[in-house]
Amino acid sequence: IMLTRKNDVPLDFDFAKVMEQSKDNPVFYVQYAHARAHSVMRHAKEEGIGYQESGIGAEVLSSLTHPEELRLIRLMCNWPRLVEQAASALEPHRVAFYLHDLASAFHGFWNLGNDDLSLRFLVKSDITLTAARIALARAVSLVIASGLNVLGVEPVEEMR
Repeated sequence: IMLTRKNDVPLDFDFAKVMEQSKDNPVFYVQYAHARAHSVMRHAKEEGIGYQESGIGAEVLSSLTHPEELRLIRLMCNWPRLVEQAASALEPHRVAFYLHDLASAFHGFWNLGNDDLSLRFLVKSDITLTAARIALARAVSLVIASGLNVLGVEPVEEMR
């Protein structure tokens, strides 16, 4: 929680908020995005949908064309540069802000699938799109896990 503030900003510590399991708790919110991404892979296995852990081709990834998918990709492309800038400027809060933005974008895309079935991660009628979206979820989980590790927070694969 302390890393979600700049070092020159006062911190009002609210223990109840820290323990809260809601989007108002930034640690929970980011960990939940990580767990959600893992749930995509878990459900794919349960449904018998195979996917590659790595080495997925550009022809498969080219099926990611929805603006929210592209937004997630752009955000993840910023990760290496952001962590370098945060380290150079001694501003770890940048990592926390970035992770919250990435989690928010991931949750937003996830929620679109509730309204439009074609935007779900697992679309049985389109195995190529499904493979690309599984790769997208895996990439999100890797970036979030990397960021949480930078902050000293354990990424979780399931939340109960």
